[in-house]
Amino acid sequence: MKLLFDHNLSPRLVRKFADLYPNSQHLFLLKMDRDEDMTIWEYARQQSYTIITRDSDYNDLSLIRGFPPKVIWIRRGNCSTHEIEDMLRAATSDMQAFFQNPALGILTLR
Repeated sequence: MKLLFDHNLSPRLVRKFADLYPNSQHLFLLKMDRDEDMTIWEYARQQSYTIITRDSDYNDLSLIRGFPPKVIWIRRGNCSTHEIEDMLRAATSDMQAFFQNPALGILTLR
């Protein structure tokens, strides 16, 4: 599975998750950090990415447009990149089940 980290998350997460998700990317590294949500949505769909975000925008798009792409929505207040990494690593088994279930489009992590 490939992750596409939204602009509201650190680009360092790509490197930090290279062991689990080696083909992941960040919008900043793709020079897409200022693109419209629909452009990013379509890119993620075409390139088979799962979007990881802290915004509700992609959750809303998923409800309107369906999936793919799948969305992992981090719903936690201000926290460090290290805390985000720890949370995502702790949720690895939940994320794997989410990726494998074709009936699920949104995974919410708190």
